Amino acid sequence: MGSVRPPSTPHTLVSPPELGPNPGFAQAVVAAPGSTVHLAGQIASGPDGRLAAESLADQFDLALANLLTALRACGGAPEHLVSLTIYTTDVPGYRRAKAEIGRAYRAHMGRHYPAMALVGAVDLFEPGALVELVGVGVLKG
Repeated sequence: MGSVRPPSTPHTLVSPPELGPNPGFAQAVVAAPGSTVHLAGQIASGPDGRLAAESLADQFDLALANLLTALRACGGAPEHLVSLTIYTTDVPGYRRAKAEIGRAYRAHMGRHYPAMALVGAVDLFEPGALVELVGVGVLKG
């Protein structure tokens, strides 16, 4: 699972190998003693850690797949996602691509809709990234 419980924290830090080399932060955090999972921002990166999609809709699709990979590595599933924050550098482009983004969303999440927010961002850390997803999951106790 790629999980570590450092001595400085009671939480379990999870970085599944499918998400590439350690980027300097946990891909997900299982909060102790409960079952809350805080999922780090995910972009459309491939296993090598490099951006692997160009269009906003394709980036959303891969970023959501990566977010769910981190959640699954903690023992969760899409239905355990309780909130999702979408950051984009192109809000008008997001609106234009909403049908395609909706299809990608339903392919991963079905009809499960957590609390969500769309936030416009001036820039994201990775050059070329148009969208980044951050989520919180709650696992069955």
